[in-house]
Amino acid sequence: MFLTWAVVFLQHSAMAESSAAAVAAAGTAAPTVLDELLEITAQSLVRTEVAEHYEVIRELGRGKYGHVMLVTHRQRGTPMALKLLPKASTKLHTFLYEYCVALSLATHPAIIGMFGIAIESSQYYGFLYEPALHKDLISIIKPRDGIPEPAAKQCAKQLVSALEFIHSRGLVYRDVKPENVLLFDPECRRIKLTDFGLTRPKGTKLKLVAGVIPYTAPELSNTADAQGVPIDTSLDAWAFGVLLFCLLTGYFPWEQSLPEDPFFEDFMLWQETGLDEDLPRHWKRLTAEAALMLRSLLALDPAERGPVGGALRYVDRPWRLEDGAGEGAAAKP
Repeated sequence: MFLTWAVVFLQHSAMAESSAAAVAAAGTAAPTVLDELLEITAQSLVRTEVAEHYEVIRELGRGKYGHVMLVTHRQRGTPMALKLLPKASTKLHTFLYEYCVALSLATHPAIIGMFGIAIESSQYYGFLYEPALHKDLISIIKPRDGIPEPAAKQCAKQLVSALEFIHSRGLVYRDVKPENVLLFDPECRRIKLTDFGLTRPKGTKLKLVAGVIPYTAPELSNTADAQGVPIDTSLDAWAFGVLLFCLLTGYFPWEQSLPEDPFFEDFMLWQETGLDEDLPRHWKRLTAEAALMLRSLLALDPAERGPVGGALRYVDRPWRLEDGAGEGAAAKP
């Protein structure tokens, strides 16, 4: 039985990797090639029960849509992370889309590596990727402190590279947050972006989101357009700016990107005037260079928002004042 499964896997993996390589080379044509990859994967989806081929070691994480287990292959002993999505609450196309996007981007060193194995059991859809045993970025952010500045800069450089790679493929990641940054060492020398369920081709129209969170760009928080807003890479720049603020302070800059939020209202005033005296209180721990970097990434007008790569101009400059005050921030990340 294992031989039959192995043959199916090798055939599926070869086809999937070939199509994934085509996506990586397609650039703005990626949506079309992704459709082809989805079709191939749907036809060659391996049907098996998890316990037949994998031994479950422990749970690595759990979220709204599924959970991730650390498993080893029963025959080879290979450690893997297995993401399981309940079939009862997950559409097949939704699962296949996330898997295929992840597979198409997995060649980048700061994006999670994939094993090219997608399975369907009686209760779950699942796929396997490289395990990150040092948890995620949220696990090392200390309230009122964040993470050490050198580690924050290591994160920034790797995330810029990963996001620019995604953008060059005609896609917008749309889920930049510490929980989706996996750690391969505690000093953040090697991190990887994961979870591509919200990634969409640039230009896809997105309607007003439910539940505005700190990472939600204001153009999505306030839109009244029933037809939706075409998504752009500026959405990732906004969320990246919020993430950097969290790394440097240990707090969100606001709870919601809405004028009703007093912390966001203070930020809007500073964005409008640019005056030092209008800098929000909980930003005063940042250097002038770091504040300038974030002011660009968090421009209220998406047309004026700086790209994620703009952060690289500041990595050789100090970002945090050691004696700065961090009190009065909006909320813990």
